[in-house]
Amino acid sequence: MVKQLFAGAVVIASLLSAPFVHASVAWESYKSRFLMADGRVVDTGNKNVSHTEGQGYAMLMAVANDDRASFDSMWRWTEKTLKDKKTGLFYWRYNPVAPDPVADKNNASDGDVLIAWALLKADQRWHDPRYSAASDAIANAIIEHNVDNFAGYVVMMPGASGFNHNSSMVLNPSYFIFPAWQAFSDRSHLVVWRNLMRDGEKLLAKMGWGESRLPTDWVALAADGSVTPAKEWAPRSSYDAIRIPLYVSWYNPQSPLLTPWRAWWQKFDRNQTPAWVNVTTNERAPYNMQGGLLAVRDLATGQPQGEPQITDQDDYYSASLKMLVWLAQQR
Repeated sequence: MVKQLFAGAVVIASLLSAPFVHASVAWESYKSRFLMADGRVVDTGNKNVSHTEGQGYAMLMAVANDDRASFDSMWRWTEKTLKDKKTGLFYWRYNPVAPDPVADKNNASDGDVLIAWALLKADQRWHDPRYSAASDAIANAIIEHNVDNFAGYVVMMPGASGFNHNSSMVLNPSYFIFPAWQAFSDRSHLVVWRNLMRDGEKLLAKMGWGESRLPTDWVALAADGSVTPAKEWAPRSSYDAIRIPLYVSWYNPQSPLLTPWRAWWQKFDRNQTPAWVNVTTNERAPYNMQGGLLAVRDLATGQPQGEPQITDQDDYYSASLKMLVWLAQQR
């Protein structure tokens, strides 16, 4: 009897630990491909530059895989190399071969949010309050420099400068990282985070054009509260916008905001789903979703998700989406 109980306990423990073990295999593959020894995460699809987005993604992955050494190396590199001491935020892009690797001194709010969220999770896992103190400082800087009231909405600008044009504001809805905003709200109890979530959902519900009824990568919010595809970019629902259903699913798998994505994608066979759509002309990409794009499609449409598999065909972004989908499933 004792042996049977012990055997059952072993089986249960094995089942509970299986996703972590499988994710660790993928994490080791991810690190070998994209993480440099100094803690810099390289974008292999974009001339090996680095972004705060990538640093934040990989820091979240490291926490989930209990890899404190990798986490600390990434955090040290990010803080030392990209920190803007004036604002408390981070320069968004690092080009290792440029005379000035951080020539653009603007930030990217999604990268800042991801870094702060990863630091908060790091304290929760490893019980080191220095992480959460750093997270709090970044979160407060985000509120100060990137959150604004515009057209009756509380919004998060994509960067501290260059997006508020007085008569309109440019938004990137894939920067609406609802699960991170919820985490900041739970920690600080500041009403601004709840307002961002509330108004972010309201704005997303208004963003949907063309045959697909999907939001575009970049959106213009007018002073009267109307939203249109931003004129400075092609009116596509594409590689930025794919993160919208990722973050919405992560936050609330039953959200009605997922309905237009499901309706559009389910018009196609899984492996024949166009990689993007132009919402003005209804033109579809001449190639189909692969890799991480399909992983997000599967998550949002409720398809069974197995362990992430990082292949040689996955560049940094595709591999990152696969890993983020796995994290979203651990909610």
